[in-house]
Amino acid sequence: MVGLSFRWGWSETTRGQQPGLMPQERGAGKRGTTRAGPGSPDNPVRPAGPRGCRVLGMTLPILPSTAPPSADSAPAYLALHRSGELARRAADAVAALACCNHCPRRCGANRLGGETGECAMGRHARVASYGPHHGEEDVLRGRAPAGHPPGTRRAPAEGGSRVAGRGSGSGTIFFLQCNLHCVFCQNFDISHGAGGRALPPESLAEVLLELQALGCHNLNFVTPSHVVPQILEALPLAIEHGLRLPLVYNTSAYDALETLRLLDGVVDVYMPDLKLWDPAVARRYLDAEDYPEVARAALREMHRQVGVLQVDEHGLARRGVLVRHLVMPGGVAGTREAMAFLARELSPDTYVNLMAQYHPAGQVSPRTCGEIARRITSAEFAAALEAARECGLHRFDGARAGPCGP
Repeated sequence: MVGLSFRWGWSETTRGQQPGLMPQERGAGKRGTTRAGPGSPDNPVRPAGPRGCRVLGMTLPILPSTAPPSADSAPAYLALHRSGELARRAADAVAALACCNHCPRRCGANRLGGETGECAMGRHARVASYGPHHGEEDVLRGRAPAGHPPGTRRAPAEGGSRVAGRGSGSGTIFFLQCNLHCVFCQNFDISHGAGGRALPPESLAEVLLELQALGCHNLNFVTPSHVVPQILEALPLAIEHGLRLPLVYNTSAYDALETLRLLDGVVDVYMPDLKLWDPAVARRYLDAEDYPEVARAALREMHRQVGVLQVDEHGLARRGVLVRHLVMPGGVAGTREAMAFLARELSPDTYVNLMAQYHPAGQVSPRTCGEIARRITSAEFAAALEAARECGLHRFDGARAGPCGP
């Protein structure tokens, strides 16, 4: 593959809409069905961006890195690529799509032959949107300098790069669909929706390079558990054309150990959600009674690979585990038990983002899910934070907690 080029633009979005898609493109199709529409060649996926900006239709060159990474800061995947191991893992992972057991659902779908399984995904990854994201944790998005609050775009510095640690954003790629069926999903249109665009490896590689050219601090794969083979397949192509950014694996933690081991030496930062602690609650709200057990095993494996989160001199994540936990009404998430697990079986130094932005979404209503059909209260969030501290945790993200009730 020679002479990669790509197109980019910013699409108009409003609060509550799926980022990167125009209003008429949003929708939620049934799992496992095929639907024409925004995924067609005439209606391609668009990068996400700030509200009020329209598609620009520019063609950008692939910008080279301003300097090669040092041995201490180089992403882990570069060494695997040089040895040929990355390409070997990619080939094995793609071949295994013929009877897909890449996630804990182990549905056995022949994704190479056109079947879709529990994740409703076929041969190629489908992307809902992508672009610099300024709403992620401080260690991922960077802190904006004075006069440039998070969420605003700045011109690249001379040479096409941006100053590290200064709010250039996390290069998020939102993959369509999910292998976990959360009824309360806060991104329901993406995880349960139709549309997007199927990207062959060359196109996915172009997306990675585009985000690097835009000055993002890292590449942030959102809900990637069902498209690990496709990510591995695209990486060597992007590396050959200059990819050097750290990789963030932003997951529900419903990951098979065999798949995570394919990522050993590939992923720099793991960012799992630790959602629910009780199997009965997980069965009701995730359609996955084994979620707590699977997630605990996945977090142990992630920690084994990369350890506690390490940040550079600019406060940006370079390697390690960052755990998210969404505090839910009535304590149904099992926050105290989850925090005790992190401190006891990973490390008291585990970096945690306790999130307070839960709101009734997706399929939640007072009739179907009465106990979680409300926002959490300020008292509930304060109790969750205190529980985490009592368990011995002390590294908490400084990003916004989100709205709470009284």
